[in-house]
Amino acid sequence: MNVLTTLKTIKRFLFLRKKLAGFGVIFLLFFNSFNTSAQLIQWANKVIGFSSERTDPTNQGLEFRAVQVLGSPSKLPQTGDSKAAWSPAGADTNGDEWIKVGFEKPMKIKQVSIGENHNPGAIIRVFAYDSTDTEHLIHENVNDVPKIPGRMWNIVIPQTAYSVHAIKIVLSPSRVPGYNQIDAIGMSALSTPYETKINLSKNMPKEIIKENLGKGVNSKEREVAPIITPDGKTLFFTRQGHNGNMGREKKQDVWISKMQSDGTWGEAENVQTPINTEEHNAVSTISADGKTVFLLNTYQPDGSHRPGLSKSKKTRTGWEFPKEVKITDYYNNASYTEFSLAPNNKVMIIACKRNDTRGGKDLYVSFLNENGTWSKPVNMGSNINTVEDEGGPFVAADSKTIYFSTAGFPGYGDNDIFLSRRLDSTWTKWSEPENLGSLINTAKWDGYFTIPASGEYAYLSSEERSMGAEDIFRIKLFPSIKPDPVAIISGTVINALDKKPIAADVLLEALNDTTNKDKKDKIVSEFDPETGEYKFVVPLKKNYSLSASKKGFIAVSDNIDLTKDSRFREIRRNISLIPVKEGQTIILNNLFFNQSKYDILPPSYPELNRIIELMKEYPTMEVMIEGHTDGADDNLMLNVKLSQERANEVKKYLVEKGGINGSHIQTKGWGPSRPIASNATEETRKKNRRVEFSILKL
Repeated sequence: MNVLTTLKTIKRFLFLRKKLAGFGVIFLLFFNSFNTSAQLIQWANKVIGFSSERTDPTNQGLEFRAVQVLGSPSKLPQTGDSKAAWSPAGADTNGDEWIKVGFEKPMKIKQVSIGENHNPGAIIRVFAYDSTDTEHLIHENVNDVPKIPGRMWNIVIPQTAYSVHAIKIVLSPSRVPGYNQIDAIGMSALSTPYETKINLSKNMPKEIIKENLGKGVNSKEREVAPIITPDGKTLFFTRQGHNGNMGREKKQDVWISKMQSDGTWGEAENVQTPINTEEHNAVSTISADGKTVFLLNTYQPDGSHRPGLSKSKKTRTGWEFPKEVKITDYYNNASYTEFSLAPNNKVMIIACKRNDTRGGKDLYVSFLNENGTWSKPVNMGSNINTVEDEGGPFVAADSKTIYFSTAGFPGYGDNDIFLSRRLDSTWTKWSEPENLGSLINTAKWDGYFTIPASGEYAYLSSEERSMGAEDIFRIKLFPSIKPDPVAIISGTVINALDKKPIAADVLLEALNDTTNKDKKDKIVSEFDPETGEYKFVVPLKKNYSLSASKKGFIAVSDNIDLTKDSRFREIRRNISLIPVKEGQTIILNNLFFNQSKYDILPPSYPELNRIIELMKEYPTMEVMIEGHTDGADDNLMLNVKLSQERANEVKKYLVEKGGINGSHIQTKGWGPSRPIASNATEETRKKNRRVEFSILKL
């Protein structure tokens, strides 16, 4: 097999591994520039039959069921009890138990690999089946009862003369005390013993330092569930049992710490009422501007809590009383739940247990409706969800990378932290989860990963090297587990006449989508001078329009082009609002034309649509549209003609697309005769190539 053939094979057979339905062939391919070899192992993809499966009144999903034997291992190389493995109905029973599984591609084999993750040694016979379903005994186990908690049992045999379609294993549960569990069944054309491995993120460093945030944040009590604001300057967390907590029982309260100028974290403060009550209180997620916190439970007027989600906005006088976040058909059959809000404030991940959950909690996605409610949660799919609990989700600033905690994939402890990357816009297709490695994950429960927009550090809860119970630590992220870089755009809104801050809605709109129909690419943030700057966290590689809206004003929009950026950026932009008065002129900064052409490009439509809305609000308004060019060439008449044609095209759009009365719009092309900047550089020439909008009459 040459390298080209291998690459074609990879593309043909690459798939996302999972433990439920529709399992295909796993090809583990390794090659280098000198010689190429392929190790092939095929995991069972269908259950043909079984004697029994374990059920539990507390587990009504697919835990311990026969389907859990499908696909690659979910527990090994770690051993021990797992809901993601098949277990016969009884423990220590005298009769035989069996399971028969099929494979997508029949093949001649030299090896059968059986994942005995818990109480190994009960298997007494292994059968193979050919194309006629004739049974062949390929191994009989008389005495092998290992004194180990679990293993990947590789049974090497002479190559079969027939293609194997199915494998059946027979167990004698009485040989080994306790429930016997089978994690996976595979077959291979090679005799080299198969070795189970954890799917680790690439290029992991040899050392990662977990930095305790210190006495300002941590104490001898429990500090868990950190939530860092996207700008990395404010940390919310949950503290339990502390003397500073509210109520006699000192249940969980929300605390806050701010980063100091020297990079340390300041003395944490209890957020107090109305966020904290005598019940358990916790911040689950936060808006991109850090001004709205989302809280577990709904807050009742009498101080009690009910299941659900609430939000509280920062006001001039503090945090407002939490209001219920209404999610269509929301319910949770588990004791706990978590939420994570995407930076556009329009997508939310929910960890909960519902009727279609595979086992414990699954991850679901919900989308913001136009009326302010949230859509019915949709399961995020079998690539990411298992029969174990998935929890502690965190959507990174790139809106593409998610971090979560589970025991449903091979790992190091009770629960490990994994990452997965979104593959499409449905939020239900995800890459194979990657374990963040033993330098981050421990033998205990690990979770609650939170990362600022810079992607430099992650904050998490851990018991290792704590001051007492769990503490909050931070680690520096290595490249392969970082989310994609983003930009933070922030600033204020000012009245153009008196230069004073003015409350307004700020709109950020991506211009790359020529149809501009994706409402997820439009984000609105409220600016209030009393509560701080507006703030957006946005992906790179896009071109954005930034504007503001307030009745009686028109905004001077700004263009922020990030199409060529590849590193994290913090961008400050103050937006000017001009009162709607006769004589006012604004530059339409988000009009786009091809070089020396007058055809309006689709990314210009949002800017022009705002003009249409304004003129419809003031139906008697009369305006002047003026086109300008730079003085880069000496052909004055050609430049005047081009500027006039561009002004005419703007008028044409307003009339034909917006239904504006054409008699209310005058146009004028000035060519290069009215520059507002030097023509010495391309950057300054851009300012001269413009279209202006002036109000002649109201």
